[in-house]
Amino acid sequence: MTEYCFPRHVRLLNAEDYQSVFNDTSSKVFAGEFLLLARKREDDQARLGLIVAKKTDKRAVGRNRIKRLVRDSFRHNQTLLAGMDIIFLSRQGIKELDNPTLHKRLAKAWDQLAKKSKKTTSNQKRTHSTQK
Repeated sequence: MTEYCFPRHVRLLNAEDYQSVFNDTSSKVFAGEFLLLARKREDDQARLGLIVAKKTDKRAVGRNRIKRLVRDSFRHNQTLLAGMDIIFLSRQGIKELDNPTLHKRLAKAWDQLAKKSKKTTSNQKRTHSTQK
């Protein structure tokens, strides 16, 4: 049960962490109502940062619902996303999605992000081997 918690070491905590992902994005997944940005890490830890602006939902209860669902989905897909810092950016229209639909879209987006991450890692390995 402890592997599905959301402790401090799996969160992006400060502006420096967020800025490093924005500056060095290796993978992006756009899913209509949200955007995922990811950067490779040296270790196998997956970390998540959330940006849910007032523009997407004026009421705090709606923004908190979105964040709760994203955190829950991330917890269940943490092993798939090992070795990445990820930022979740909400977009206009996300508040109209019901919980099961958002959960399905997130699961699909995590899979796409993992595939893209593996692709960029294999491309980087090929590039390094051809340069030597």
